[in-house]
Amino acid sequence: MKKFVAEESFWQLFPHAAIGVLAVQGLSARPDEARAAQIKAFLEQANTQAKRHLTSETISENAVVAVWRQAYQKFPTKKGARCSVEALLKRVLHDNPVGSIAPTVDITNAISLKYALPIGAENLDAIAGNLRLGIVKGGEDFLPIGSEKPEPPLPGELAYYDDAGIVCRCWNWRDGQRTAVQDDTDSEFIAMECVDPARLDELAAAVEELAGLLGSLLNAKVLQKQIVTAQNREALLES
Repeated sequence: MKKFVAEESFWQLFPHAAIGVLAVQGLSARPDEARAAQIKAFLEQANTQAKRHLTSETISENAVVAVWRQAYQKFPTKKGARCSVEALLKRVLHDNPVGSIAPTVDITNAISLKYALPIGAENLDAIAGNLRLGIVKGGEDFLPIGSEKPEPPLPGELAYYDDAGIVCRCWNWRDGQRTAVQDDTDSEFIAMECVDPARLDELAAAVEELAGLLGSLLNAKVLQKQIVTAQNREALLES
């Protein structure tokens, strides 16, 4: 059965990290008007809630961002690569709220903003074999979203990858086209990452809330829900 594996090379860098994993199915259905309004309102509220995480006008000085800046110094990265949640919080900091994109994206962005935790989603059906998180050799196949030319990872870079190549570069920085979520994507792998041991309870709460919202607002079926840690390094992605 298809599974997600956080490899030893990852835990050597981040022994106290945790990754909330969701595998969900049935996301291609569109919400009715009432649920669409609920999703819109939830995203708007999350933009406001995110402000509690921003105590400094300098984005890198906020604790929820600083911990990721430090994490990204532990492995080679492309210049300018940042944790995905930083871009969302930067918009809030600059009074440019994160707007609506698509129902699934809006819900995940809202949870990411509310808890200031990065969330990534991939087309589960497009993943070849097992999905892994670990240090890569460099040069593996990777065509990023929005680009027409390959941008392979650096030697020693931390990335999500499968049997066909890189899925997301620089841990949670940039997704590839091959496994990108589209409007008609029905099944998704969703990862929510935490590198601050003091926030593990918040991670668990965020995973629970995200799973509940995807079910109640999009009628999604949760195939798997798990917190991956150094003591429990794998998660099945099928029911």
